[in-house]
Amino acid sequence: MVIGVLTLDLYVRHSQSLKQKRRVVKSLKDRLRARYNVSVSEVDFHDDKKRARIGVAAIGVDAGYVQGALEEVKLAVTLEPMAELGRSEIEFY
Repeated sequence: MVIGVLTLDLYVRHSQSLKQKRRVVKSLKDRLRARYNVSVSEVDFHDDKKRARIGVAAIGVDAGYVQGALEEVKLAVTLEPMAELGRSEIEFY
């Protein structure tokens, strides 16, 4: 069994409040869960109205499959119009 964790730093450009940022992040998390069947959580910068860090976890029997799934998630986030992707990192356990 392989567990892959993708950490993504996001910049929510047009957010003027925590409420606006949370709406963007929640929408993104819900879409990633539904489309890619992964676990998603906001893991840092909870009180910053412009920044968010989300963690995405995927489990599989093949490291190549998990890597590919997490790369697809990363690509989807880069196409997100409401948030700009900063640093990203994939780790395996």
